[in-house]
Amino acid sequence: MEPDQGERMLLPLPTPAEMATWDRLTIESIGIPGATLMESAAREAVAVLVDAFGPVAGREIFCFAGPGNNGGDAFAMARHLVDLDARVTVFHSRPKKRYRGETRAHLTWAQKTGVPLKHLDTFAAADLPQPDIIVDGVLGTGFAGALRPDTLRLVRDINTLGRHAFVLSLDIPSGLNGLTGHAQPEAVEADATVTFQAAKLGLALPGAARFTGALHVRPIGIPACVIREHPAHHQLISEDIMRLIPNSAPDMHKGGAGHVLIIGGSPGLTGAPRLAAMGALRSGAGLVTVACPGELADSIKGGSPDIMTLPLGSGDQWTPELMKILLKELDRFDAVVVGPGLGRDVKTVDFFKAFVAKCPTHAVLDADALFCLAQLPDCIPGLPDTTVLTPHPGEMAKLISKNTTEIQAERLAAAQLFVEFSAATLVLKGAGTIVADRNTTCLSPFCEPNLAVGGSGDVLSGIIASLMARGLPPLRAACLAVCWHGLAGRLLKEDYPARGNLASEIADMLPRAAKEFSTC
Repeated sequence: MEPDQGERMLLPLPTPAEMATWDRLTIESIGIPGATLMESAAREAVAVLVDAFGPVAGREIFCFAGPGNNGGDAFAMARHLVDLDARVTVFHSRPKKRYRGETRAHLTWAQKTGVPLKHLDTFAAADLPQPDIIVDGVLGTGFAGALRPDTLRLVRDINTLGRHAFVLSLDIPSGLNGLTGHAQPEAVEADATVTFQAAKLGLALPGAARFTGALHVRPIGIPACVIREHPAHHQLISEDIMRLIPNSAPDMHKGGAGHVLIIGGSPGLTGAPRLAAMGALRSGAGLVTVACPGELADSIKGGSPDIMTLPLGSGDQWTPELMKILLKELDRFDAVVVGPGLGRDVKTVDFFKAFVAKCPTHAVLDADALFCLAQLPDCIPGLPDTTVLTPHPGEMAKLISKNTTEIQAERLAAAQLFVEFSAATLVLKGAGTIVADRNTTCLSPFCEPNLAVGGSGDVLSGIIASLMARGLPPLRAACLAVCWHGLAGRLLKEDYPARGNLASEIADMLPRAAKEFSTC
């Protein structure tokens, strides 16, 4: 996704209703005519088309105009394409006399400038000659419900013609729900989508990508004061958030870069805390220590001189008594990760309960810590706002008493449900990771298959803790970590296009992923 709106760390993701409010207030309160906004949208769409496709002179272009404002965008765009010497025809879905408002105005202007207009009732799209370019202006972000049979046929016809044409969708591919990102039940499969002023929420959700093609966000003149006074409730994490990585002073000391404690490890699960430790170290933590049952310390260290260990007792199991030993040490750590390889024994749950009651610092709860927390639901509302939880969908299901299928079907709703009764920051992992607290919901733009490997989440938990140990508040630390982790996955795709990379290589890629954003 191109953040064409400037270098902002979190980009607004309005729902269709929020976008409609911005449009209405711009027209009614500011006084900018709707026809002016439509003209701006058309100009921006033409610029995107020419940039993506190339010169359009002499090209056969079909613009499909629906009954609403997207149809108006298509009429306006056609007029500009004719001026660029393209051979343009607009196929409109309703009789010309039934168009109203600014859409009718742009229809009239297109007609007066010689654009051919043809009513779709008299033309079957499937019988049309093959165009070079298709402009999809059939339905906009206000569309909800299921496609009507006639519109479904049109969407299918556009997709048939689109196999041998460049398809540009205006604001959103027709048939796609602007709130959920789901096709209803089918949608135009575009090569590119130009969306206006801000990407709508549904466009940022993982299922939308196969329909949108390259997504371009272009301004149309909605005043900043309108957006500021009526902010979107969801935001998109921009790569510019990487500029929040703390700077490294020339004379810095390792103690000034944060000391992270990893609490984890159990028989057969000694690699997970080591991966979390490497995630913390590779993202800049000055010191990392792994606390574990004493008998496991050598296995967890694994010959790595970079990781310190804090052996607790002499056995290989977690017990509440180990918390008494650990409590004396906690004050020297800046952030804690609990859970990688912790195990799920009954006594481990008892240890975790004791930890939650006593932990005095920023904490990331991951993996088996989330299993333990699900056994202790009364503890969830009491989690402090310095806590970050990093569940995958299965773990999330246990936390809120749903099943994994329900979580995946309504990821945003699941995240919102959790933060309504917990002050903690939530990182719901998966394609299009969600980061949320009580005030903000942020979406990751990354869907990287190279991150889908065992241990990837352990690395992420280490990054979050490293950033909190260096002073970032939980929500920002989580958003930055998710972006950093995603960029590492994207870079790994270059060396491992068919996957096959290891979780440890995700950690090793973190410095390279940060390199281009360094201000040092």
